[in-house]
Amino acid sequence: MSVLTAIKLYINKMIDNCGKGMKVFLLGKETLPLVSITYAQSDLLKKEVYLFERIDNNTRESMRHMRCVVFLRPTQENIQLLCQELKTPRYGSYHIFFSNIVLKADVYALANADEHECVKEIQEFYADYLPLLDHAYHLNLPRISASVSTAWDRSCLKRSADALISVLLAMRKYPVMRYSAKSDMANNLVNTTLDIMKEHSHLFEFRRSDTPLLLILDRRDDPITPLLNQWTYQAMVHELLTIENNRVDLSEVPGISRDMREVIMSPEQDSFFKDSLNSDFGEIGIKIKDLVDKFQKQQHSTAAIESITDMKKFVDNYPQFKKFSGTVSKHVAIVGELSRIVQDHNLLEVSETEQQMTTQASHSEVQAKIMNLLRNPKVREIEILRLVLLYCICYEGQSGYNPRHLIDAMRNRGISETKCKLATSIMNYGGRAVRGGQLFGEETKIAMTKKYFKGLQGVENIYTQHKPYLVDLLQQLQQGRLKESDYPWHGGSPQRVNEIIVFIIGGMTYEEIKSVQQWNVSNPGNKVLLGSTGVINCKSFLEMVSNS
Repeated sequence: MSVLTAIKLYINKMIDNCGKGMKVFLLGKETLPLVSITYAQSDLLKKEVYLFERIDNNTRESMRHMRCVVFLRPTQENIQLLCQELKTPRYGSYHIFFSNIVLKADVYALANADEHECVKEIQEFYADYLPLLDHAYHLNLPRISASVSTAWDRSCLKRSADALISVLLAMRKYPVMRYSAKSDMANNLVNTTLDIMKEHSHLFEFRRSDTPLLLILDRRDDPITPLLNQWTYQAMVHELLTIENNRVDLSEVPGISRDMREVIMSPEQDSFFKDSLNSDFGEIGIKIKDLVDKFQKQQHSTAAIESITDMKKFVDNYPQFKKFSGTVSKHVAIVGELSRIVQDHNLLEVSETEQQMTTQASHSEVQAKIMNLLRNPKVREIEILRLVLLYCICYEGQSGYNPRHLIDAMRNRGISETKCKLATSIMNYGGRAVRGGQLFGEETKIAMTKKYFKGLQGVENIYTQHKPYLVDLLQQLQQGRLKESDYPWHGGSPQRVNEIIVFIIGGMTYEEIKSVQQWNVSNPGNKVLLGSTGVINCKSFLEMVSNS
């Protein structure tokens, strides 16, 4: 179950179907980032794709000598734009591919618009999602709720169901389903997905092997994971700098050069990044040093050009050398900025306190640490918000629980009333009365204390001892212990499954993506595919909580 491989195969098939000759890729606002994430432009140039255009760009030149590969979501807006394109074609021929199920009425509309008979084929290639890694994808939906925080925005509900249908058809899977019982949004998504499957049942008449489980979760079931600081490379970059469609904005970094203001962080196009995604911060420092040493040796060898043969060898290797130079500069700049933020804002001390709260360590000790950090001017506002909101979630209902004095301390520090109200908003969003499942399990105090001290066995574990609630759910599923009252079956009967497709409403984190990758390595007979409405960090999560 590799979503990234599926997308690559689809794109290769589109280009191959078009035949030999110069090609233009005509894309929509949704499919353009999908293609750019999956393939480097240089790789597509090798396949004779020389131009990339948006279908909503009305200033495109007419190039009748070029073949056009059209790849769009089958939305009404795109159908109308494509009809206009076919009535006055700019290219010699059109090979049309939709990323999901297209309505017959829309096909008829395109046929009527094709007065010049330029259309060579129309196909459905099920690639209606943004791949991150082989086992993870998302939809990049910034906001999914309507004015009522627990209800879907209708367009986002349809978009999420369409993505699930696309994944199921691409993977050729017909699942049984379970969902978070306390989440109306999860229930609505299951019902909407099932309705589409019934309407297009002929598409699911492929040979079925093992029946997978589609598990629909709600971010509200685990509000802790997105509040935590991260200490593995990819997660840390997204948490402190933000990754948007494999791009990182470094324009605000002090002293950054002009050509480094925006960099690409793609595992598919950067082997160092791919090998270092889940390396912790200490390991990254060592890897960066090794990378710089390797570059310096290569740079020294290129300086020794003493013959025509040496010159030819240098010219042949120059593109790889230049790419290597850019890779070194990029990662040195990013790790340097991460180090500056960690040091300037006491993130190690903040993170240690966060981790203590996730194991529900001594209440009085944690309160004292938070108050000390609140008084420290080096600690940023967002870190203060993390700490106070984590306190509210982790110690709710315990003896001595009193977030009011922490909120008063926030006001005294000058934090706005809107931000202070997040302490109430987080409880309305993911407090004990709202969330489903057992976020803290049913552990005794002794068990939690053992877990805490086990995490302290080695300095590198202090900051990464937390495990997302998703891992606990997967373990319960594997052992057949996941309570039906918390996660009921829908459209199927209780059974053991070997493949699990998880979809999180409200966003997933890179910590959860890493955890699923580790799960798949450790459990080769129990593969998990993870999807979500988006990839969030603390900043975007707080915006979502505030809007709720």
